[in-house]
Amino acid sequence: MNNTQLNIPIINLASGDVDKIQNFLANLENIESYSVDLDSKVIHLSAKKLAKASSKVYEFLKQNNYKIDSVEKSFPVLNMTCASCASSSQANLKRQLGVVNAEVNYGNGIGKIEFIPTLTSPEKLKDSLIEVGYDLVIDEDKSKDEDLERYNKEGYQILKNNVLFSLVFGIPLFVIGMFFMNMPYANYIMWALSTPILFIFGQQFFVGALRQLKNKSANMDTLVALSTSVAYIFSVFNTLFPTYWHNKGLHAHPYFEAAGLIIVFVLIGKLLEERAKGNTTEAIKKLIGLQPKTVIVIKNDQHIETSIEDVQINDILLAKPGDKIAVDGIVIKGESFIDESSLTGEPIPVEKGINQNVFSGTINQNSVIQYKALKVGKETLLAQIIQSVKNAQGSKAPVQKTVDKIAGIFVPIVLIIAVLTFITWMILGTENAFTMALLSMITVLVIACPCALGLATPTAIMVGMGKGAEKGILIKNAESLEQAKKIDTIILDKTGTITQGKPKVQELIWIDESYQNILYHIEKNSTHPLAKSVVDFIGEQENNIELKVENISGKGLKSNYLNKNYYIGKTSWSDELNLTKDRKINEIIEQFSAKNYTISFFGNDEKVLGLIGISDEVKASSKEAIKLFHQKGIEVFMVTGDNEFSANAIAKEVEIDKIVANALPNDKLQIIKDLQQKGKIVAMVGDGINDSAALAQADVSIAMGNGSDIAIDVAQITIIGGDLTKIVHAINLSKQTVKTIHQNLFWAFIYNLIGIPIAAGILYPINGFLLNPMLAGAAMALSSVSVVTNSLSLKYKKI
Repeated sequence: MNNTQLNIPIINLASGDVDKIQNFLANLENIESYSVDLDSKVIHLSAKKLAKASSKVYEFLKQNNYKIDSVEKSFPVLNMTCASCASSSQANLKRQLGVVNAEVNYGNGIGKIEFIPTLTSPEKLKDSLIEVGYDLVIDEDKSKDEDLERYNKEGYQILKNNVLFSLVFGIPLFVIGMFFMNMPYANYIMWALSTPILFIFGQQFFVGALRQLKNKSANMDTLVALSTSVAYIFSVFNTLFPTYWHNKGLHAHPYFEAAGLIIVFVLIGKLLEERAKGNTTEAIKKLIGLQPKTVIVIKNDQHIETSIEDVQINDILLAKPGDKIAVDGIVIKGESFIDESSLTGEPIPVEKGINQNVFSGTINQNSVIQYKALKVGKETLLAQIIQSVKNAQGSKAPVQKTVDKIAGIFVPIVLIIAVLTFITWMILGTENAFTMALLSMITVLVIACPCALGLATPTAIMVGMGKGAEKGILIKNAESLEQAKKIDTIILDKTGTITQGKPKVQELIWIDESYQNILYHIEKNSTHPLAKSVVDFIGEQENNIELKVENISGKGLKSNYLNKNYYIGKTSWSDELNLTKDRKINEIIEQFSAKNYTISFFGNDEKVLGLIGISDEVKASSKEAIKLFHQKGIEVFMVTGDNEFSANAIAKEVEIDKIVANALPNDKLQIIKDLQQKGKIVAMVGDGINDSAALAQADVSIAMGNGSDIAIDVAQITIIGGDLTKIVHAINLSKQTVKTIHQNLFWAFIYNLIGIPIAAGILYPINGFLLNPMLAGAAMALSSVSVVTNSLSLKYKKI
């Protein structure tokens, strides 16, 4: 094999990294030549076994936090019939030049592929899978999901028809084989009945097995096709040449009923499995169903019904009572209550008015509103939730990677056991040794089931992710879902996490209320973050006045109206200005301080005219959530950039006893590192850009869905709506999902560990029991269905 060149682009390659990477490459086996080009930020290497060498290079780069210039996309993988197919297709993708990583999930039929676009493309990857009998749906237009849904429905209908017709032939085959074996021409009738079952209704197994044989691999199709064809050929021989066995003093018994009914039972199992797997994606289907197909757009005072795909940013849309909000936007006319339970899981409708945001997939309840489109298509919150859930359901939990390795070698091991079973019976068997050896070998091939192993983890993950999404808990990947149950320490940011993150005027006390209109217009013309809360508190004023507002850094606002100066700002500034304060003012300041208000004064050149008390209210759910954390034995910290006085006041209200105030972003990061060094599993909960570094460091990172986009991008779990009690639900969901995975894996392993030896005939010397191949087929079908059914039970458990 000739050397093959590979060029790996690295985004964050720096001069200090060159020696480190070259030292690694120098010690790597099979590398013929290599170089690291700092100018173009590319690693060049050539090797004899390039796929093996490149996988080690990719692993090294990721472990050392080098960012490969790659893209990650998810594509449906077609023609998979069992977990071994997922392992086979995944291994094929990983062997392709330019593929950094690939994960194929048998549970939902999705392949998540990370690849370098300069080295390969979806088209090349599709071709590589077609060569080994699989396929990749790479279309990225809007009809892809609909086409895939139609393909799956057609496949399900074909499978359903095959089951029905196989039963039509299978039932009389079973009756004759069990009760009327000695009727005239019984063998020929069973031959006629079993033939269409195997080669028409069950042809998928033989086609799949031949495809695997062509590519020197094996899967469940191999086991089914091999076992049924051996039984069928043996039965045909016995029917055509019965004297061969009679001359040896043996009875020539055909096994057409075994061959046919194995196919029937396996087909029934596949049908039930597909139906159950369809139910595991119910949450995605519900979310997609929230998107309306059409919407009313207002143009030139005309109401035009338009396809949702044609809506553009800044279009004005109309929502009548009962209508679904089509895209993310802002209300420009009308007021109504909006049911946001589909996104947040909260059942109480939210009142929306002018300048308030509405989101795609929510339902307008009682009044007509007009809203302007701000985000459309893939940019809407609902579209991002759907994509997030799809990606998460396609990800693999750490335990799944071990299971994949077992599934990858499962079928070859079973084939070896089947051959050993045959040889053992031939050596140790009685006068019917050949028949019993053949039957036992067939039974071993039939009862072995890699599907149950392959479905154990992904089906539970899919149901768990979907259940979380329905409750307003978005989990980015399976690893996060598995890790959440281990959390023993939670770090909470204050603003926007424990509190609303929206400062409000709680009290405005006047010494002279006649100046209210001036205060209103100063704040209205200001860009200060707290100005809007004052404007909202006072309400619209009829007398409009014009004035200029000056921002005095570190102090507040200054304005001039009718040759008089007016000031708004910190009370310390009023002291600097020597403004007159009567005793009432000082009493109010003391009262406001006791209530943990941020205090601003309003005054003119002579005296203080009023005091404004502003606070960021604690969320209604925060105290209850922290109480639940404590009940679970979780240590709770509040780490905030706010001052110690404010931090202590909030901590006292919500009953947190571990507080760090005046914390900078790097302080939060260091606190997490210190706790991790003590062996703690730390969850960081934040909502702002300043929390992003701490979120990235934490074992489990949780962003509040009302926070910044950067925090949400970094976080592994996003809480839509910002209710802290949902973190408790996420931990409970993690525990339930992991428990279900362990149950599934236990039964899948136990089934095979017990079933295969019994099928081989281990009980025969003890009590004369030999498992019928038909019963083995039924047991195999039942094992997969039971695993998926157990996963579906997650949907009905309370979190």
